[in-house]
Amino acid sequence: MNHPRATGLLFKNLQETQMSFEQVFERIVEFISSDPCGNYRLMIGTDSQVHKSQTTFITGIVIQNVGKGVWACIRKVIVPRKMTQLHERISLELSLTEELVSLFTEERKNTLINLVLPHIYDGASFTIEGHIDIGAGKRNKTSEFVKEMVTRMESMGVEPKIKPDAFVASSYANRYTK
Repeated sequence: MNHPRATGLLFKNLQETQMSFEQVFERIVEFISSDPCGNYRLMIGTDSQVHKSQTTFITGIVIQNVGKGVWACIRKVIVPRKMTQLHERISLELSLTEELVSLFTEERKNTLINLVLPHIYDGASFTIEGHIDIGAGKRNKTSEFVKEMVTRMESMGVEPKIKPDAFVASSYANRYTK
């Protein structure tokens, strides 16, 4: 069943461009199926960069088999203005992350969980994380938004990760915003 918002979203990585969300999901299924005994972390996070006349948002979807490799892709969204308000920008980053998290419907999550489920007693695992490009440190300009953003992620049933653990947002997506 196609998710209404899933159509029209395009993703890419170093191997493929113009992937639909359906194709992204298929790649994740293939990745987990290749070693269903692994420890999987499905991580989604967004970073942004303000440029002269626009703001670029990159959302990364990363499936990691801990210690054994990753498959990843990005989605790029351009807002045709300079977004100088930090809260507005962080909030939109999170909204873009939430949009992709929501495409992992209960049915899709169950598909992924069912791949590792027979191997749970052999140590297999599967978690979904929302990576938020904010930090709680006193000197961090985004620290005042942590509670709000973490609550938003938790309400979607996703484990929130903030800096320094939010590497999908702060490292992977960040590379493509420049």
